[in-house]
Amino acid sequence: MNTNVFVRSFRESSPYIHRFRGQTFVISFGGDAIADGSIRTLAHDIALLNSLGINLVLVHGAGPQIDAAMAERGLQGERVGGRRITTAAAMEAVTGAVGAARLAVEAALSQGQMGSPMAGAGLQVVGGNFLTAQPLGILDGVDFQHTGKVRRVAVEALQRHLAADEVVLLSPIGVSPTGTLFNVRAEEVAVATASALGAAKLIFLMDAGGVSNREGSLLRQLTAAEAVAMLRENDTACPSSVRQHMESAIHACRGGVERVHLIPRHVDGALLRELFTREGLGTLISQDPFEHLRRATLADVPGILELIRPLEEGGILVRRSRERLEMEAEQFVVMERDGKIIACAALYPYPEQGMAEMACLAVDGDYRRQGRGEQLLTFCEGLAREQGLRQIFVLTTQTTHWFLERGFRQGTLEELPMPRQELYNMQRRSQVFFRFLT
Repeated sequence: MNTNVFVRSFRESSPYIHRFRGQTFVISFGGDAIADGSIRTLAHDIALLNSLGINLVLVHGAGPQIDAAMAERGLQGERVGGRRITTAAAMEAVTGAVGAARLAVEAALSQGQMGSPMAGAGLQVVGGNFLTAQPLGILDGVDFQHTGKVRRVAVEALQRHLAADEVVLLSPIGVSPTGTLFNVRAEEVAVATASALGAAKLIFLMDAGGVSNREGSLLRQLTAAEAVAMLRENDTACPSSVRQHMESAIHACRGGVERVHLIPRHVDGALLRELFTREGLGTLISQDPFEHLRRATLADVPGILELIRPLEEGGILVRRSRERLEMEAEQFVVMERDGKIIACAALYPYPEQGMAEMACLAVDGDYRRQGRGEQLLTFCEGLAREQGLRQIFVLTTQTTHWFLERGFRQGTLEELPMPRQELYNMQRRSQVFFRFLT
């Protein structure tokens, strides 16, 4: 790997490392990851997350293992509405299969060979009766018998183990107050646990690459409301398993989980790429929009400085000092993505002339040509209208066509408000463009 690329990538991950320390993540993976051995590679990344101070709750599935155990016993599995009907005989197969799957996960998390990513990790993995279950009961005339659902999560007990830097491993089995075992879907366990703990993230590792729209394009982020609309309108090209994950994500967001990630388990390092890079890898479903367009505050000044500095050095923007930005912070609007300022603009009103100047329009290089400049322009125009202004103008040296393409007309220096004329920099020779607000 190129040394410069490594250094840059490592530095770019540092804000996420700082932010995630002390947070709780719930990570759910199916029995397929155990059956094909990919759990051993996933364990490397789990150990790294633990070393970074992230509290981890792992929820494993055991579908293939249960199917194999039932086949060995000559039992026929039956599903209704995607749920397994668990008879008393099937429950015996379930407990044995889940136990074997759990031991395989514990073995993977206990790796520690010298020279491997797990060397020196020393993960402490704990489990227990953290889930109280109840029978799913009879639905539409179908008795699901020993198939259950989560009734309660032992939050305080889980928090004690997490505070002790232990990794909690949950299996898809719950116990009722009467001591009866129930087969519970791993997804439901993950959602209930993440909601009860108020986890910052719930992560599903799955076969698909994420959520795709009807055209087959991967969607990087969705709000829970948008996910609901997609499912309602059938506006997705996703298989049924991904739809189930979407439904689980929606339930988790409604239960207080801030962000749910759907990522492909077959991609090496998928977990790290999703968490520690700007673009991620799969699909993020969140309570609120992933990107926020809002008025700036003083706290945003460092982020604005970092964003505009390269453009100032290239002569595209007029250089602004930190002191000036602090004085003018209330004039700025910013677009924030995952805690990072990725775009900004300033709006300076001239109410006596019924005009406003939009200045310092900047978009991070990684996010250009995706419509964010137009979003900033629309937002600033809305602010100008709220102030009863009729026109907006800009001064630019290198983006004239961008404004012409968006309905601006070229004007003259004399058309500017007199206070702005007096501040005009003759050396820059900026061109002036106007647009009426409709």
